Amino acid sequence: MKLGMMTKSECINFIEFNITGNNENYNKCDEESLYLNSNVFNIFASCFEQSNHLFEFIGQTMYNSRKIIPLRNALDSNLGRLVLIESIDEFKRYVTGIFLGRDLLMDLAQADPLWEQCWKFYLRRLILINRDLIKLIDRCVDEEKTLWVIGY
Repeated sequence: MKLGMMTKSECINFIEFNITGNNENYNKCDEESLYLNSNVFNIFASCFEQSNHLFEFIGQTMYNSRKIIPLRNALDSNLGRLVLIESIDEFKRYVTGIFLGRDLLMDLAQADPLWEQCWKFYLRRLILINRDLIKLIDRCVDEEKTLWVIGY
């Protein structure tokens, strides 16, 4: 399991972040799209749900100019919580407090049986992903693009 944004050739169970379209259409699995493993996305899913009540985990959800700023605000808030984590217990509480967050911990344990010894690395990866999502949102705002979030 890769803990970070990916290209389409690197993933199977994933969420696509697509900015190739408009308010009606997009180019599915475009080369310009970014992807995130579904179990990693679960950590950020509430940000997408809070900012668009039509969010679909499986299927597509559009974030246009009306929804993109609330999404950025939710991601900013999430980033604020992540950067305050100072212990492995806080990290575990944060992740397990999220719907399906335990799945991420199980994936970590399977991929790296010693993950608890380097938990700060995984926290930093989540912080980086959060920042990458904010950069994507900022690009949408700057370039007046629509973000499509598509679950597969």
